[in-house]
Amino acid sequence: MQTVSAHGAEIPALGFGVFRMSGEEVERVVPAALEAGFRHFDTAQIYNNEADLGRALEKAGAKRDELFITTKIWVDNYAPARFAVSLEESLDKLRMDYVDLLLLHWPNDKVPFTDQIAGLDAARAAGKTRHIGISNFTIAMMEESIRLAKTPIVTNQIEVHPYLDQRAVAEAAKAAGVAVTAYYGMADGAVPRDPVLQKIGAKHGKTAAQVGLRWLVQQGFIALSKTAKPERAAENIAISDFTLSHEDMAAIAKLGRPNGRLVSPPGLAPAWDA
Repeated sequence: MQTVSAHGAEIPALGFGVFRMSGEEVERVVPAALEAGFRHFDTAQIYNNEADLGRALEKAGAKRDELFITTKIWVDNYAPARFAVSLEESLDKLRMDYVDLLLLHWPNDKVPFTDQIAGLDAARAAGKTRHIGISNFTIAMMEESIRLAKTPIVTNQIEVHPYLDQRAVAEAAKAAGVAVTAYYGMADGAVPRDPVLQKIGAKHGKTAAQVGLRWLVQQGFIALSKTAKPERAAENIAISDFTLSHEDMAAIAKLGRPNGRLVSPPGLAPAWDA
């Protein structure tokens, strides 16, 4: 599978996310995702399904050295007294000695930023994660995390889909050698229903959802796909056998809109970059 390189990390360009999935759904779909070829799995403490993912991967006989596992520390666990303890809890649930990528899930000004980054650095130094990163950080926050971290920040995981222009963050990340991991790529179901994307897909013999994922990967993003239906896993990963033309990309670019952001929870969301 194609990978994205960032400061020594080789991250599979297409991942499988389990956000808003029940334990039953995770255990049902993960074997199908593995069979389809997925090896990059993304979860988080707040998803409450780390244990389900770990159990599903173990039950399916997945080889740990072939997997790329990401989890995220929740904001309530950023304080030094909780950070390492919560990570150990996550590893126990995942049935793993380490994760491949550990992220701060959202900005949180209630804990000194230096402590948050120190928690990531300590986790890497202890061998609990191979790489560290951030999620939902603005350009200024990303640059500050890079400045403070003793080890490289390899990704900023942010909302990216055709209706939200994230070029400013993407360009800043690229300049710093940081990969962008795109979540919410289906825009909460809008992408598969979009007539422009459906028309482009028909031209390539693909679905609108496949066009949306290809659009992300073709720009150099790491794309997190998701489905609770086992039969859809193979569809989601089948995006390497076609290329979107300049005309296709231009048509998709026109779908952006000023109110395109969908994920901005009060109390968590920062003042987003314009």
